[in-house]
Amino acid sequence: MTEQSTTTAPGRSEEEVRAYVCEIILELAPSPGQAATDGGARLVEDLGFHSLALLELAFTLEDEFDLQPIDEETARRITTIEAVGGHVVSSLRERGALAG
Repeated sequence: MTEQSTTTAPGRSEEEVRAYVCEIILELAPSPGQAATDGGARLVEDLGFHSLALLELAFTLEDEFDLQPIDEETARRITTIEAVGGHVVSSLRERGALAG
């Protein structure tokens, strides 16, 4: 992963955040394959995430973007790359850490 972090470089645009989230997901994906180029790629079915890999992803995103831990109900709704990016963007927007 790159050395950049939203906590040390606040004010990223939504597009930059989504691209960085995608980069993190693909780096941690057990089997990224061709489906990884699509924001609609499903974490479990297309990228091979299993429970431990999903936990690692959640912890990585929490650390990288200084996010609050995600509750189980929300986590169950986040099943695609696009949904992960949306969650991160929404969280950053709520605390005013997103440019634009």
